[in-house]
Formats: sequence, C-alpha cells, structure tokens
Amino acid sequence: MMGSKPKDGFGLEDGFAYYVMLSKDRKPICHTQCIKAPHQLPANWNIHDMPCASKCPLEGLPHFALRPAFEDERQQDEWGKFTTFLYKNEKAAVVQLDTCVLYIINPSLKAGSKAGDVMVLFKMDGVLNDHKNTKNDESMVVSKKLPSAANSVKTGTYEHLQLLAMASGSCAEDRILTPRHEEVGESLDAHFSGRDTNYHDSLKGSSCKSELVSLKDDCCGSKNYARVDPSYLATLGHSHDGWMFGAIAELIDNSRDAKATKLEISVETRYLKKDDLQIPMLSVVDDGHGMSHQEIMVMVSLGHKQTDVDDPNQIGRFGIGFKTGAMKLGRDAIVLTQTTTSRSIAFLSQSFNEGKDSVEIPVVSYRRLGGFMEVDTSIQSLAVADYHLKAIKDFSTFNEYLIGEKSGLFGENGTGTQIYIWNFDKWGSDFCLEWQKRNGDKDSPNENDILIRSRRVRSRSGQISQKVPLDYSLRSYLEVIFLEPRMKIYVQGSLVKSRPLAKSLNKTKIFKGEIKGKPVQLTLGRNQLEWDLMNCGIFLYWHGRLIEAYKRVGGMVHSVDIGRGIVGVIDVTEMSNGNKDFIMNTKQAFRDCEEYATLEQVVG
Repeated sequence: MMGSKPKDGFGLEDGFAYYVMLSKDRKPICHTQCIKAPHQLPANWNIHDMPCASKCPLEGLPHFALRPAFEDERQQDEWGKFTTFLYKNEKAAVVQLDTCVLYIINPSLKAGSKAGDVMVLFKMDGVLNDHKNTKNDESMVVSKKLPSAANSVKTGTYEHLQLLAMASGSCAEDRILTPRHEEVGESLDAHFSGRDTNYHDSLKGSSCKSELVSLKDDCCGSKNYARVDPSYLATLGHSHDGWMFGAIAELIDNSRDAKATKLEISVETRYLKKDDLQIPMLSVVDDGHGMSHQEIMVMVSLGHKQTDVDDPNQIGRFGIGFKTGAMKLGRDAIVLTQTTTSRSIAFLSQSFNEGKDSVEIPVVSYRRLGGFMEVDTSIQSLAVADYHLKAIKDFSTFNEYLIGEKSGLFGENGTGTQIYIWNFDKWGSDFCLEWQKRNGDKDSPNENDILIRSRRVRSRSGQISQKVPLDYSLRSYLEVIFLEPRMKIYVQGSLVKSRPLAKSLNKTKIFKGEIKGKPVQLTLGRNQLEWDLMNCGIFLYWHGRLIEAYKRVGGMVHSVDIGRGIVGVIDVTEMSNGNKDFIMNTKQAFRDCEEYATLEQVVG
C-alpha cells in the first residue's frame, strides 16, 4: 500500500525499492514498483516527452527495472497500452526529476526479460552528474554482469538494451515524496494514435487482457498475492448479522479510543443525486484527535498487522471494526477526519465498487496549516487526488459544498472524525433501523432514539422475558455500554444519561477472588426495573466496555424465579491479560477458552 513500507523486507535484498505513480499530462497511467533502484527517487513521475530511444543519450547509463503494481483494471489496461507503444515504436518516455533524468524504455518484450517489467536508465545531475563515475559504485548503481553476447553489440544501441534487459533484476518498498510539476506535453493518447494505428485494436481482445493478468501474477516470483473481490465488503458486514447495535458499537469504540469527549449519533435525510432520491444517512461525529493519512489507510485497509499489546485503555484490537460495522449498517460510508496538521476523506463503498475486479477505496488527503488547506502532494499527486475526489462526488451525496459544510463542524482549530453511512438494509418496505425525534415537543411519548425495527430480543440461555430494551433501543444500550463514561454521547440530538450499573443496584454485595491466578471482582445487587421486566443476569465488561449482558448463570438458567431482578457486574480485563484470544472479534461475546469457562462456573 502506498505510504507504508513492507514489513517482510520484500525486495530489499539488492538495493532500494519503492512504489511510484507513473503519469502523463498529470493523468495516472499505472502504479508501479521500482526494482533495484540505486537510491530513493520521488514517488510521482510525470512523462513530459517520448522521443525515439535511438536519439536519447543512453550509452553507458546505469539502469533499474520498473514493474507494474496495478491498483485496478484501468491501470492494467493503460500499462499494456503504454509498454506496447514503447516497444513497437522504439520510444523512450522521458521523466525530468530534480536530481536526474529518467529514460523509460521497453526493448525486451521479445527478448525474454521478466514479463511486465520495463527498463529505466538514469542520468544524474548536480553532485551526481557524472554517471560514468557512478556506474561502478555499488552504493549507487545496481546492475548484473551481462551475458557474453552483449559484449559483441555496440553499447547504447537498441540491440544492446535488449540484452541488457535480460540481465535486469527486481525488488520493492514504498515511499511518497513531493513530485516535481513538469510542463505537460502532448497527451499519451496523441502519441499512441499518431504512431501506431493498430495500437488500440491490438489491446481490446480478451486474449491480451488475460495475458496481462498472467504476466502480473508472474512478476512477483515465488510470492503470491490475492485480490479482494468487491463482494467481500458485504461479507464483512455479516459479522454483525446477529445484532445490528454491535456494528454501531464498533464506531463508538473508535471514538473512545481517539480520546473523544463528545460523540453525536443521529439519522438525517440527504439528497442522493445519483439515484435522485432523499435517503436517510447515519452520522457518527466525534471530537477526538482524528487520523493522519497513514492511520486512515490502516482504518480502511482490508486487514493489517494486529498489536500484541493488551492496553486496558484501548478497546480496538483486531483492525476490522470500522469495516465490519460500516458495511453492516449500510452499503456506503464516507469518513472525514482532521488532525492538527491534516485532513483526509475516505470512501468505502459497495455501490462504487460494483462491476470492478477488485476493491477500490478512494482516499484524498490534505495538508493543513491553520485555516490553509491543500492537497498533500507528498502523499499523492494532484491527478490521483482529483480522480478520487471525483469518485466520491459521483457515487455519494457529498460534493465540495457538503464536504465543506461538514468540515466546518471541526471548527477552526478542532480535530475529530465524522462517519456517514447510507443505503441501509431494508425490513420489508421500510429500513431495518427506525429513528425518533421529539423536535422539542415535551408532550411526545417517544424519546429521541434510534431503534432496531424488528424489536427482537437476543437469544440467551434460560431467558423468557421479551422486554429487553437494551436489545433494540440504542439509547438504552448506550446508558450501560461503559463502566466509566468518559465522553458525552448524544442520540438524535439529546444527551444519553449514563447509568453505571454497579452504582444503580441496591442491597449490593462485592465478591473478590482469583481465577487462574488473575484477580476478579463481582458486584451483585438488586434492580427494581429488571424485576418488573422479569430480567436478571451478569453484565460482563472488558476494558470497561460491555461485552455480554444478562448472562444467566447457575440456577438462573433453569428457573425464571431464581435470581429475578438480580444483576451482577464484573470487569474481566485483568483476568484476560495475556490471552489475546479472550474476546471474539465482534466484541459481543467471549471465546470458548479455559479462563471463560472457569469464570462462568465460579460465578454460577
């Protein structure tokens, strides 16, 4: 992924390696991988000329390889057009950088070089101006001994470059640097159409497309990588099929981890231009510390390395909460986040990815300096940012005006994260969620609330009561979600009054003990409301967040009258310390492990 370095050191054996975006006229051609580059180069290359290779000063220049790293099918197609054009017309694509001039050629399509790669020759400027001095310096130039046949061909000729390409190697790493803004020349399409009349037709056939796919698969050698089909986004949402509020809880956890002091959850109606409809949209807005570009890329990435540290003040652990939560609540989600120095917009969308071969997630990041904001070209080129912003505007309710309006919620010096989700699942002809707002009418019997339309009570062993508001009322759930509330939570514009359970019980008793050598404390007492509703059970918290509610233990499982109105509260954080598999990744249940089985028996 752009902006991050490979964790396994892939490609770093024989020199520097990193990703670059290759463009022409500021229009992206393909995301590529520098292979055995001699030193770090900027990550945005804009082609400004395409002369004949034989007319370029290529003799004796050091070289490295450029390999395609397709981000989507469009880039795969563009790379095929670009490399075929270079080969058939013996052209060199010239890129002028601050420290050097690059000549990209493709002399090796029939010469047996690694499929999909092209060659990059470079001429250094400034202190590195004398390329003849650098070509023998192993710290600057990475090349391999040529086959003996190469010595019989004049250096600098096209035949020599074909043989040279056969000896080129490969490798990789990521780095994003500020691009040089060259003057744009003729468009790539003009070059293609003017030089090769059969160019476009030669690449339209399915055989060429399948060949490109196979070439890409081969380019990584022994390493295989899987693509992510867009249907996987819907699959992610199935994690919370058992209970929709588990999806909302994932977003709340992220706000708490971001040290937010205020969180607002509401449903509002917005106009969707694409479908010409007024649609409901769920918003989750906090005033936490926000996310940098690197952090939001981790948030939207479909998997990343998990931490081994069990921080009792951190709820997030598995790195999948936002994806599973957002994709359960709706088909499309936008994230706006702001730190003291940056602002980013990310779009995770099933609608946008329909018909694509692999998941595409548009992200635009800006550099922020007080009230000044501009695209951060150290992260992405202007062309890439424009492409991503257009995708967001075309497939969502957000244009530049609404983005500006929502960004205003951060305030001049504020930070935080805003998540907007729409295209809810349906329950019959209505949406699976419903929402209520009194709009200032104090005589209204309804509270400001968001509800699960089915009003279904979750299945629990031994439970007969069908009145468990926590299961279908978001307000009731949020009243008890945290042992120690650290942020004010608003639902549909009104404050949720936290109800710390342990402090709401009467005739309380506290039991202390150990389970598997770990300290455990259980607070047990009576609650009149739960008596009236015929409820009882233990509320189990982890890292201060509710995991299981109304868990019946001991005699409660077998008789509704035993323990009626009795509620227990226990935080198992210390008991779980050191067992990273203690919690299910939905954070709505515990794994079937020895510690939990013992806890269940002892509490019963």
